[in-house]
Amino acid sequence: MTMRTLRNGKFAAPESGNVAIEYALVLPLMLLFILGIIDTGRLLWTNSTLYRSVEAAARCGAVNTIACNTTTQIKSRAVAEAWGLSVDPSNFTVTAPACGIRVAATYSFKFIIPGVTAVVPRGMVTLNATACYPPTA
Repeated sequence: MTMRTLRNGKFAAPESGNVAIEYALVLPLMLLFILGIIDTGRLLWTNSTLYRSVEAAARCGAVNTIACNTTTQIKSRAVAEAWGLSVDPSNFTVTAPACGIRVAATYSFKFIIPGVTAVVPRGMVTLNATACYPPTA
């Protein structure tokens, strides 16, 4: 075993390999933490985008009777307002209750974190969004 000499004349033990072992232990946890933050951000963004699309479609159905006259047109408007999401028009339902025009949506969000199936069944969460226009007091 060799000893290194520090500036003040005292000896220090060699540290070869300690950093590599610590890095190998900490790196997987750090990557899982970072992926978790990214996935949580994706989930929140998807949820807010879905709510925004149903609100815009419900408003269009209640206010703009030329562009959103039929259920198919309202669903198409909801799909167009879901920026960045690939949502099928069949995920949206349109009804006309007492509040005006109600648009509801369901969307299956898939996580990218490896091993999340231990916490969430099949690694997917179903997001639901509903909006009615004009809003009831």
